[in-house]
Amino acid sequence: MTKKVWGGRFKENINETVDAFNSSISFDSRLYAQDIEGSMAHCRMLAKQGIISDNDATRIVDALAEIKREIDRGEFRITDDHEDIHTLVEKALTEKVGMIGEKVHTARSRNDQVALDVRMYVRDAIGRASGMIKELQKVLVGIAENNIELIMTGYTHLQPAQPVLLAHHLLAYYEMLKRDRQRFEDGIKRVNILPLGSAALAGTTFNLDREMTAKELGFDAVSANSMDAVSDRDFVIEYIFASSVLMMHLSRLSEDMILWSTREFGYLFLPDAFCTGSSIMPQKKNPDVLELIRGKTGRIYGNLMSLLTVMKGLPLTYNKDMQEDKEALFDTVDTIEQCLTVIAMLLSRVSFNGPAMKKATQDGYLMATDLADYLVNKGMTFRSAHEVVGKIVLYAIDQKKHLEDLSLEEYKGFSVQITKDVFKWLDPSSAIKRRNLTGGTGSDAVRNALNNAKKEIEA
Repeated sequence: MTKKVWGGRFKENINETVDAFNSSISFDSRLYAQDIEGSMAHCRMLAKQGIISDNDATRIVDALAEIKREIDRGEFRITDDHEDIHTLVEKALTEKVGMIGEKVHTARSRNDQVALDVRMYVRDAIGRASGMIKELQKVLVGIAENNIELIMTGYTHLQPAQPVLLAHHLLAYYEMLKRDRQRFEDGIKRVNILPLGSAALAGTTFNLDREMTAKELGFDAVSANSMDAVSDRDFVIEYIFASSVLMMHLSRLSEDMILWSTREFGYLFLPDAFCTGSSIMPQKKNPDVLELIRGKTGRIYGNLMSLLTVMKGLPLTYNKDMQEDKEALFDTVDTIEQCLTVIAMLLSRVSFNGPAMKKATQDGYLMATDLADYLVNKGMTFRSAHEVVGKIVLYAIDQKKHLEDLSLEEYKGFSVQITKDVFKWLDPSSAIKRRNLTGGTGSDAVRNALNNAKKEIEA
């Protein structure tokens, strides 16, 4: 069993089962790059402050860089012999440069070391998430622009409601994703705080230049309270929360596409390369990718609740419970990046069934609201118009007719204010043209929204 860095106080070796239970190397090894980069900056700062010699610092930094290259190339075997990535790197360092390697831990605890590593990891993850969300937004804008003329049924309560442009529907998801990017990027302000220098909980007796370390590692500021710095995981929780909201939006988009791809809707065709079949039913084409995204949303919610629960009862400062943050964080990062990648690829290859979408707008009495607006323009109050149109719809249902199939005489039976110009109002395309206010589904409004979206993406 590898000698523990904390073993001096103990009379007997740790129980092997406890050692395995306590170990985090199996998952925190992915922090090796951040751990090494943080150690190199810490070492350079120690030399600048005269705490260790320049020669020792150079040898340590060079050896750490070599260790990183070896791990990058897969030449360094990471085993369960070490408790965590921090002790593994330190052991590898001492094997290369001898006892001077132990100086790297001067004025530092694993408590502020791991807080540093995780902050750097989350910072990188935010950058990737933001970029991937932006790529998905580009795909949505491209699809909307290529299908700008397609009219479809808009729904409330999953019941036919009013005609809208497909582009308008897709740009609703663009707006959701824009807020998702903003949430991730705003979190950088709270992530990018250097905890190193807090040591175990009380700071250190050494005269550190924390601002130098912060600058070297790209942090905007240093932590104001050492106890908070080593026990804070708000930034991890916030990242997983932002991921949860993102996954909720991806799940809703997936659900729309699942519904639209059914025979009953028939609005879109999913590419074969992103679907699977049935082991018993030869005719099946299943939207498994979209269903998995929908299902994995619950997994991210679980990670958020898990970490909130871990943290809720912890006294200050560091407690071993906090080791549980990493698997939840790493799983969240992996999951959202997989989902963002695959849904962007899938979306870029979907095609839409324009005739089926147009036909659907002719059913469901989608023009009822426009008919009520027509009566308002004739001088009727909206409540009165609502009641009259409700009776017209009921009559049309009984007669098994669409609204545009009713005769003028039939309309006049409900209101003498209805004249032959009513039929111009009953075309779904005219309903689109009447909604050109900012944020509406009118063609001009949607084109403006598309132009704004492209400018935002370019910016």
